[in-house]
Amino acid sequence: MQTENNPGSPVEPSDTGTIPAVGRSRRKDSLDAVDRTILSALRANARIPYADLARLVGLSGPSVADRVKRLEQLGVITGYHAALAPSALGLGVVAIVGIEQADDADQDAIAESFPDLQEIEDCWFVAGDESFIVKVRVADIDALEKSLGRLRKIPGVSRTHTTVVLSTRFEGRAALPLEGD
Repeated sequence: MQTENNPGSPVEPSDTGTIPAVGRSRRKDSLDAVDRTILSALRANARIPYADLARLVGLSGPSVADRVKRLEQLGVITGYHAALAPSALGLGVVAIVGIEQADDADQDAIAESFPDLQEIEDCWFVAGDESFIVKVRVADIDALEKSLGRLRKIPGVSRTHTTVVLSTRFEGRAALPLEGD
């Protein structure tokens, strides 16, 4: 903004009586109802046009674009991807595998081996009897048996505990914090 007397000088919102731009006066980590609606819509369809988002939340397209950019900069939105249908790719078996490490094993060395097994879809380092929980997705039970054999051969892995998934009710859902949290 510029003043009449000094056309190049910036003006503070408090000097003009205007309201600060959306997002500038809020704590950077707080999400309001508009942010939550935008995130829900993007979660359902990451390719939704800003014009459609704008109509959904009652803002202009540029305002929505600014909010999305801010959410990306804050690390709330970490990327956009194509959702694939595993069964259409011939990957019909899912298993959750708990991995126990040997007492003298190095957890980082074990974890460095996991990317070599492309059937591992997710990996978590956890507290409890197991050191790691991994989600394995393969074509069939024979492929699962081979994958488990490869996991057990990783130096430092003492044993595995496998749960075969019978059906999936939902997955890949990132929870939004409850309003007011």
